[in-house]
Amino acid sequence: MRAVIQRVSQASVKIEGKIKGEINHGLLILLGIETGDSAEDIQWLCRKISNMRIFSDENNAMNLSIKDIDGEALIISQFTLHASTKKGNRPSFIKAAKPDISKPLYEEFLTEFEKHLAKPVSSGEFGADMKVSLLNDGPVTIIIDSKNKE
Repeated sequence: MRAVIQRVSQASVKIEGKIKGEINHGLLILLGIETGDSAEDIQWLCRKISNMRIFSDENNAMNLSIKDIDGEALIISQFTLHASTKKGNRPSFIKAAKPDISKPLYEEFLTEFEKHLAKPVSSGEFGADMKVSLLNDGPVTIIIDSKNKE
């Protein structure tokens, strides 16, 4: 399971011109689910992201987590995070899990992240054509993969 985490001042997702989810200060999380990912990957990634100290404290040092600042989260499913670009110019998405596997895992991730934040999260819609807008704060962008735990 791979995530691109962006610290944002605001973010939103639109589907067919209508806002589906929006947040203010917090994290935009783009989530890619790979064949072989499991509940264990969800648990590890949710714990890692929710405790990651990437928000500034009173001394402007990155010492606070999204939980510490009572931040919000917008989580978007994005299978293209598992693109392979080794051959040719057209990316291959063979490593990305098929929808019958990835959709339930995405929904489980949303539920688990809500537990870690102790409040609802915003989300896109699995498989939809989405328009994501964000104001990256910092900028701070981090890539994390549950297959690289050590």
